[in-house]
Order: sequence, then C-alpha cells, then structure tokens
Amino acid sequence: MELRLTDKEEELLLEFLQEQHKHLLHEIAKADHHEFRTALRHRCTVLEGIMENLKAPVHSAA
Repeated sequence: MELRLTDKEEELLLEFLQEQHKHLLHEIAKADHHEFRTALRHRCTVLEGIMENLKAPVHSAA
C-alpha cells in the first residue's frame, strides 16, 4: 500500500503513533495476564515497524 502525506501530515501521524507506543508500553508494564501482555507486545512490535517505515527515507523506483 502506498500512502502519500504532506510533511505536516507525516509529522502529526508520527506524533500520534509515538503517543500510542508510550501508552502500549505502559499497558504492557501493568498487564497481569500473560496472553494479554503477549498480544500487547505484538501490537507494540507492529507499531514500532510502522514508525520505522515513516522515519525511513523514501526511495524512488526510477
């Protein structure tokens, strides 16, 4: 999937994702059930991958 964003949109999206990442880390720290904690860790890993993709320089396929 390709998503085109302006610089401002990209900045806002990254900021939102970073806030959610912090929230997930907090939820993981206080989770009591192993299955729930595992699911949260998986979501956190996926979110980290998305953030890395947003931070990566764009390569044109020319």
